[in-house]
Amino acid sequence: MLRDRLTHIAPILRLADIAPIAAPRPWEEIVQCDLADAAAVEAMVAGCDGILHLGGISVERPFAPIMQANILGLYNLYEAARAQGQPRILFASSNHTVGFWQQSDRLRPDCPYRPDGLYGVSKVFGEALARMYFDKFGQETALLRIGSCTERPENHRMLGSWFSHDDFLRLIEAVFRVPKLGCPVIWGASNNSRGWWDNSHLDWLGWQPQDNAEDYAAEIARQQPPPAPDDPLARFQGGLFTQFPIYKD
Repeated sequence: MLRDRLTHIAPILRLADIAPIAAPRPWEEIVQCDLADAAAVEAMVAGCDGILHLGGISVERPFAPIMQANILGLYNLYEAARAQGQPRILFASSNHTVGFWQQSDRLRPDCPYRPDGLYGVSKVFGEALARMYFDKFGQETALLRIGSCTERPENHRMLGSWFSHDDFLRLIEAVFRVPKLGCPVIWGASNNSRGWWDNSHLDWLGWQPQDNAEDYAAEIARQQPPPAPDDPLARFQGGLFTQFPIYKD
């Protein structure tokens, strides 16, 4: 989704994944890299002016792959950034760091963590790691707790958690444009009438989400009944993640 939307942000985009990336364009550099490989990660980061870190395991999985990608892999990324001049990082954290909060709760960025699974725990680790690198070394990071980044909201829960593609792009632009970033927590959500998260601490960033999931509420209501009040999709901000088992290898 972002590959063609970010062409204006830098003359060269370096795209990296553990899997091959097809058909590079003249303004793209392609790197195939396992985040658990420290030397490969440092080579991937070398020469970069900024890092948009969306890599890793993005759903609930057994602990072993989460540990490799989201814990060891993120440590490798921060060590590589420290060795390569500390380019600014946007770190894809998650709403699943707070997934056991009720949907009736409105959260500020300093609310206690309530992760809803091993994936959420790995993102809590990531936020703590980024904060330590900022306090100890001055490494700037935007801690982006992404909600539901889809083309359009797909169910009743997403009326609170939706993060439109356009609002995500506008945020990326702001994070790499602002003169001083620090290490803020940012709720990755659009301007949803039913939203749960308070971004009022971010006036200085120059980012104002513009889209609203409420524009799709009537269509969702026609397509599917609302979940029962005791359904995780209606109770918890993390939705179904709160009910997933601890997966074994």
